[in-house]
Amino acid sequence: MKNWYHSWRAAIRIARRDAWRFKGRSFLVLAMLALPIVGVSAADLTQRSSQLSPAQQLDRDLGKADAVINDPGLGGAPLMQNPKGDNYQPAKEYGDSEPWPEGKTDITAALPAGAKSLVDTVGMAKLKTAHGLRNTSVRELKAADPMAEGIMVLDRGRFPQKPGEVAATNAFLESSGLYVGSKLTARGLDTTYRIVGAYELPDDLKEAQVNALPGALLAPLDKVLAAAELPGTDASDSYLATVPGGAGFTWNMVKETNTKGVTVTSRAVTLNPPPDSDVALYQQDGWSSHGDNPSGNATELAILSTVVGLVMLEICLLAGPAFAVGARRSRRQLGLVGANGGDRHHIRAIVLSGGLVIGVVAAVAGTALGLGLTFALRPVLEGVLGQRFGSFDIRPLELLGIALLAVVTGLLAAIVPAVTASRQTVVASLTGRRGIRKANRVLPIVGLTAVVLGAGIALYGSAVSDKAIIVGGGSALAELGVVALTPTLVGLFGRIGRWLPLSPRLALRDAVRNRGRTAPAVAAVLAAVAGTVAVATYSASSDAQSEARYEPRLPHGAVAILSPESAVDVPSMRDDTQKLLPTDVRADVDRVVVGKKSCSAYGGGDDCGRYEIVRPKAYECPLWVYDASGEDPAEKYSKAERRELSKDWRCLQNDYGIGSEGGEILIGDDRLLKVLKIDDPGASEALANGRAVSFVKQNIVPDGAGKGGATTAATTAANSVAAPTDGANGTIGVRLISAEDVDEADAAGMKGEEPPGTVKSIPAHQVADGQNAYGVTMIVPPKAAEKAGFTTVPLGSFFSTERQPSDAQEQRLNGELAKTGSDSTLTIEKGFTPENSGTLLALAVFAGLVTIGAAGIATGLAQADAEPDLKTLAAVGAPTRVRKALSGFQCGVVAAMGVVLGSASGILPAIGLRFTERRAEEQMYAEALDEGWGAWQDVTAPFVPVVIPWATLGMLLVVVPLGAALLAALVTRSRGALARRAVI
Repeated sequence: MKNWYHSWRAAIRIARRDAWRFKGRSFLVLAMLALPIVGVSAADLTQRSSQLSPAQQLDRDLGKADAVINDPGLGGAPLMQNPKGDNYQPAKEYGDSEPWPEGKTDITAALPAGAKSLVDTVGMAKLKTAHGLRNTSVRELKAADPMAEGIMVLDRGRFPQKPGEVAATNAFLESSGLYVGSKLTARGLDTTYRIVGAYELPDDLKEAQVNALPGALLAPLDKVLAAAELPGTDASDSYLATVPGGAGFTWNMVKETNTKGVTVTSRAVTLNPPPDSDVALYQQDGWSSHGDNPSGNATELAILSTVVGLVMLEICLLAGPAFAVGARRSRRQLGLVGANGGDRHHIRAIVLSGGLVIGVVAAVAGTALGLGLTFALRPVLEGVLGQRFGSFDIRPLELLGIALLAVVTGLLAAIVPAVTASRQTVVASLTGRRGIRKANRVLPIVGLTAVVLGAGIALYGSAVSDKAIIVGGGSALAELGVVALTPTLVGLFGRIGRWLPLSPRLALRDAVRNRGRTAPAVAAVLAAVAGTVAVATYSASSDAQSEARYEPRLPHGAVAILSPESAVDVPSMRDDTQKLLPTDVRADVDRVVVGKKSCSAYGGGDDCGRYEIVRPKAYECPLWVYDASGEDPAEKYSKAERRELSKDWRCLQNDYGIGSEGGEILIGDDRLLKVLKIDDPGASEALANGRAVSFVKQNIVPDGAGKGGATTAATTAANSVAAPTDGANGTIGVRLISAEDVDEADAAGMKGEEPPGTVKSIPAHQVADGQNAYGVTMIVPPKAAEKAGFTTVPLGSFFSTERQPSDAQEQRLNGELAKTGSDSTLTIEKGFTPENSGTLLALAVFAGLVTIGAAGIATGLAQADAEPDLKTLAAVGAPTRVRKALSGFQCGVVAAMGVVLGSASGILPAIGLRFTERRAEEQMYAEALDEGWGAWQDVTAPFVPVVIPWATLGMLLVVVPLGAALLAALVTRSRGALARRAVI
């Protein structure tokens, strides 16, 4: 034991001295080992620090209150909730024929006796800024109250104390151009407010928010907006509450409060939740405590382990040759150790100690640097994450495990050089002779076995299983097999040397002859290029799939500016768009509202009804027509009948596009047809004559047909009705449903009954098939809308353009639209844009850097080995360019071999993953057809292509090896020092 200790102590001292002597090589290996440790340790500390404990999260959500009570909008109906209060359902089970409870609840009536409360109201308001208008969140909360401490953190100034004062988040002040002391007004409100403080929300630093006292801003603004028939602030209330006693808001109090139709997030219950048996919600079907998913965690752990293993392998392959260079340059020293009684394990210990010393230094330096950077960059990291850290949560065991990766990686990288150095004889080490080693016959067999087994697993995963992890695991095993086969494959490359000129032939034969230093560098390049090619192939294939599925929202180059929520800013939006973009034809469109003019196109809201197009009974898709039983209509048919019905014209869906943003009816004229490039003279004539234009055949009742749309209302696949002919004239029914009848209409629809409402009959013209209307269902001319008694409001405009708008023009328009604070939707059809083009370039650059680095290390080792030969060439008068040429070709040969092998290895996993996705999509498509969903717009036949990224491959196969060779030639000295011959 004593001898073992002293021998290793001496080995470590020798390794430390060598590392200090050869600082450049040591720093290179140190950087390779330490950089991953810096990143992982910093990521670990950042992740842990940003993960708040339940108590810290409650402090940010509740302040110093015991609980926060919310109105879920169930109209006061009793409910059941989970302990956290984020999941709930009514206590009563409601059938399909019963309306779901809805409406507001008086939260103050649900507060326990003796509780103190603080109202917290949140709404949206358009506030005037230095740049125009901004739609901003307004929170009315008495933030200076001790109960609210911690929810908002004051940065400067103070919180509002009077109705005419407000505070604002730093994010709002930065984006609005205002500052503490500025005056602030809301659009439509004459009251002026002064900003008296700036604060931040610890959980959302990027949130633009204004704080006011309760009732100071939202309520007055709602009155003004209601008088002008404009959308309100959509304010919602919650209450912070504290209860007497030290137990807090207990679970029994939560359940009692639930009977009054509100939910509770309690500090005491969240920190000490009741057992599942005491939670009524968890006793219902489909509910549980939702614990961690062991299979999901196991999958994540497997993926993480694979990534860590591949990273360690890459570092070992890159650092291994560097240790080999050190061992080769220290062979005389190692020979002296052997000459003085040292055996092979002493030689191995010295070389391994080099990996141990640099690994320990890399672990300490990397961990310290990672922690230091996290401390120093805390404000930057918090800004990127958008939240403040709870505290610096340092996990010593996790950091120790991360640091040990550097030590283990350093030792693994030094194993092969250590074994190789220990096999050198003392005479060979002292005289500088290289010796002859027989090729390893076991490693190729192991590698070939791994390749065959991994390829088989990947093939099974892609052809039989639908789990991508099987394909990934098999591909990783196959790649490891190729790495093990690298020495043999390098030997096969040597056979092409007979056809090469002198310099590249010498470089190739030198690489083959010295596989011990060539193979690790080639394997490192192989691993990096294989990963790059795999991801590049998958990304290129995904882009091709996305392009095939891409559906334009408008004709190419066309523009649409729509505001479905509010019509107030539409005129200015139209003018700004026409002024800032190269528009040609402008088509203004309006939308139909039922109720107040401030009603949204998406429905909902007080005093807001809706409209619906009345589809003739004969033209309704049998798969979607409910009857009094309320059962799913599709269940009446077999799978074969559903597949057949999904092809029926009655079940086909409308075209995809922006045209449906404002509802099924657009009020416009023939200019809209020009913008949408609808080539139908009959349609233009119909609009000019006061007829609507229909793009959906299921909606129109042809002239001469019965009220149901056909003489026989057949509803089976075997007895389908004929579709209206192209260009047919007829009528379309539009049912107007008032706000009072909306619930009754919903219930009637579920029963297959006639909904209440007034039906307006609109004369219409059916456009021929083959025209892409980009989601537009129906265009009604203004005269026809007025005659039918429709209430209309401006929706927006469609534009054709003289040329494709530039990004700068689009940005200027978005800036102008932002000044109005409008909730507008700007659409400029640019065609399909690949998402992964930047990724492919980044991957190619990464692989190129790794290739050049690995090839450079191998070249340095080759020069160390060939130094006697180079000195001999110089002594006999060889031109100076020979040294540069040989160095360049040595680097290029290593890079070329690694790139070729890596490119061939990387395609396998990408193809396997694509085949797995193809099988999954084919299975989903078959299930969709069986369910009768084949007519839906997003249900299409699977198209999962495999696309080889030839541009990336060309860059890797040609540009990278040439670049590596040229770089090596440039950095190599033309002349080496002449060695003095020894006197014999």
